[in-house]
Formats: sequence, structure tokens, C-alpha cells
Amino acid sequence: MISPTIAKYPILVVDDEQDVVDSFEMALNAGGFNNVLTCTEGGSIPELLTQYKNIAVILLDLVMPNINGRDLLKQLKEEYPEIPIIVVTALYDLDIAVECIKNGAFDYLVKPVEKVRLTSSVQRAMDRTELTRENIALKQRLLTNRVERPEIFSKIITRNKAMLSIFKYVEAIGDSSEPVLITGETGVGKELIARAIHDLSGVSGPFIGVNIAGLDEQSFADTLFGHRRGAFTGADTNRQGLLKAAEGGTLFLDEIGDLSQTSQVKLLRLLQEQEYFPLGSDVPHKSNARILTATHHDLEEEISNSMFRRDLYFRLKIHQVHMPPLRERIEDIPLLVEVLLDKIATKLRKKKLKYSPKLVSILKCYNFPGNVRELEALLYDAVTKSTSGWVDLNSFNKLVNRDRAWRSPHSDVSELFSEIKNLPTLAEAIDSLVDEAFKRADGNQSIAANFLGISQSALSRRLKRRKDKDRDSVEEK
Repeated sequence: MISPTIAKYPILVVDDEQDVVDSFEMALNAGGFNNVLTCTEGGSIPELLTQYKNIAVILLDLVMPNINGRDLLKQLKEEYPEIPIIVVTALYDLDIAVECIKNGAFDYLVKPVEKVRLTSSVQRAMDRTELTRENIALKQRLLTNRVERPEIFSKIITRNKAMLSIFKYVEAIGDSSEPVLITGETGVGKELIARAIHDLSGVSGPFIGVNIAGLDEQSFADTLFGHRRGAFTGADTNRQGLLKAAEGGTLFLDEIGDLSQTSQVKLLRLLQEQEYFPLGSDVPHKSNARILTATHHDLEEEISNSMFRRDLYFRLKIHQVHMPPLRERIEDIPLLVEVLLDKIATKLRKKKLKYSPKLVSILKCYNFPGNVRELEALLYDAVTKSTSGWVDLNSFNKLVNRDRAWRSPHSDVSELFSEIKNLPTLAEAIDSLVDEAFKRADGNQSIAANFLGISQSALSRRLKRRKDKDRDSVEEK
């Protein structure tokens, strides 16, 4: 069955013979296209196109009374170039077929048309329509600086420009039927983005999420596809899989990078054929659930190590969203601290803790390998341990110091000066490094010292020498 997002785009069937129109409608319905408009008067097409502005495909007969189908084809392609038109006619004439294709016809089918040939052509036309509309929507979103439906993203606390760009992209692909691959480190909010995509899709079915890490081949197939009674030992009753539960909605598969090779093949077939077999059944079931996936793995590296199928990867990433880690959007930390402390206080039924501005400066120095989820856990722990009504900074200072000790050298340090023609002196480089550390630490000396990997007293001595040198230079002048 075709996905519900495509189903809301009508297919217009135009033929002067009612029995032909009826047979086409039945064939399309059987193929999963459940939104079909019919017309037996060619002259009514402009009115229908005005009334139904989202028509995705037109099936057009060439020979109709009182109207020339070939002229109508040219007229429609001039006025509605974005709508694919499939010519369906009894005229088996190569010259006419070539003329129609030159005039913009998407396909040329000769009656009687086999059902498979008809539905295949319509599906390809629908895919083109959807891709065209997605590209238009994406360009419109990227040309504006605002998110059209901010309420959809209300659970993702941010003012980061990269995140806002992601929101605009997600709005553009929200009502697509194609899979979306969401990548990013653990704790960045991949499931929140998946739920936002679902909410934007306008589908009536539910959002079903499942973490597939650790599922063996049988567990994966049973979880998604379900089973028939007696399919294996212990299968005493029929089981409805998650694909059935997500019918007309969204199925979100988290940790897709942990999927076994055999399970990858089964998922690829599902995406390609939109059908599956419950365990113990020889009868295929159709699926109209949209598939969203997420992973913290580098799938391209997994492919190079023969751990992940290349064909599945490209099928999953028709649309891709990469969520940046918290350390790349540190401007969000003050917002997150406020919101999370409110949330934690409400959950624990305690008064919201006060905190020093130094807390935010300290947190900005931390690498956050667990991202937003880790920040929430740290604040939760601080709130439960507090006895003074204030967030204690000691545990956070220790955390940042440990992080500094564990952190590996930056890989880009060796290339830091590669683009500079005239190298700075050692003193100039040190002064610039100290200034940048203070900038990132919001003027906090202890945090700046931590950035530089030296003690606060060593930084104080360096600052004093720099101040004395500047004073002496002024006096000499």
C-alpha cells in the first residue's frame, strides 16, 4: 500500500468512457492509491485543477469528443509544468508517442494497460511530484530566517543557528513519505526530532518508537513483523508487530547502526517493497508506516568495515538530519539550565534551586560526552544533594577538571597556523590564546586557566607580567 502522505495527493483520471475510468480507479485503489479523482469531460480539467491545487498526477486519454488530447497535453504542460501527465490511449502510433513525450508527457501507455504497468508508472510519477514539491518547500524554508511552526519544536531548547536551520529543514521534509536518517551523539535529542517530523507529517496514525540495539535476528523480525501462532517454540498466540501498530503513522527505529546483516536485508526489503512477512506466514502484509531511523554510529565507517550495507544506507538517508553535540552549541547551556532546573524542581516537588552565574561558565568548559541527557542527569543529582537552596559548584568544578585531564589533544592544533603567512611571535600567540580562553570562560579566571591547562595561580602570574609589561611600555612612550 502506498504511504498515507502520498495518498493525500489526488490522481486525476481523464477519459470519456466511464467504464475505462472505473477500471482505472479500481486498479489504482488495488495498488494502494486511494485518492483518485475521475473526469469524463476533458473541458472540465482546468476547473478541477483550480479546485484541487495539490493534484499529483494526471492520466490523460488522447481521443475524446470535442477536444484534442494532444493539444490539451501541451496546454496543461504550459500551465502546470510541475504535474506529471501520463498519456493513456488506444492509439498505437510511434510518431504520436514521440510527439507526446517531446511535449512533456511523463509516460505513454497503450490500452489495454496491465495493472502492474499502470501502477508502476503512476508510482514513478508520484515520486517525481513529491521530490519536486520537497525541493520547492526546502528552498522556501532556507530563504526565510524563521521557523514556521515553532510549537512543533517546543521540547528542543535552543537558540543555536545550526539547530534553527535543522528545524527549517525538518519542516520542509515533514510531509514527505521517504525515510529520514537522524544522526548524532548519544543524548542530543534524536528522538525529539523524530517526533517533530511525525507531528509535521499530518498523518493520522501513531508514533511508535523502538530501540533495536541488542535485538537478535529473530527478535528484530518478531518485534517489527509479528508472528503467527506456532511460528517458533513459545509462540502460543498470534502477535501483531510494530509495523501493524504504526499503520498510517510513523515507525522510529533507534540505534539502527547495531542491526545485524540479516536484519538489514529484511529492513531493506521492507523499504523497497513496502511489504513484509510475519514469522510463520507465507502471506505478505502491506505497510504504509513511514520509517525514521537514528544512530550514533558513523555508518560510512561501518560500511567501510563491512558492518553495514551500502544499499540500505543510501535507502535510509534519502533525507538526513545531523544533530550537533551540546559542546558545539554552548549558547544553549544557560537556557537549558533554566528549563531543566524548573523541570527537576517540579518533578521532585521542591523549590527551584538558585545558582551562581559561574555555574554556566563552568558548564561551558565541559565536553559533555552525554550531551543534553548528561546535563539533565548532572543537574538532577545536584538538586537531590542540595541542602542550601543553591546549586553546589564543587562537583561541577571537579567534573570539568577531570574532563580536561582525560581529553585528548585537539586534532587540528597542528594545522592551527597553516593558513597564516607570517607567524606571530611566541608572546603574541600566548596573549591571543589567553584572550580567547577568557572570552570562552566569560571572564572567569579559574575556568580560563582550566581551558589553558594551567593552574589559576600560574595564569595570575602570567597576567601580572603582561600588565607590568604594558605599563612599562606606556611609561617609555
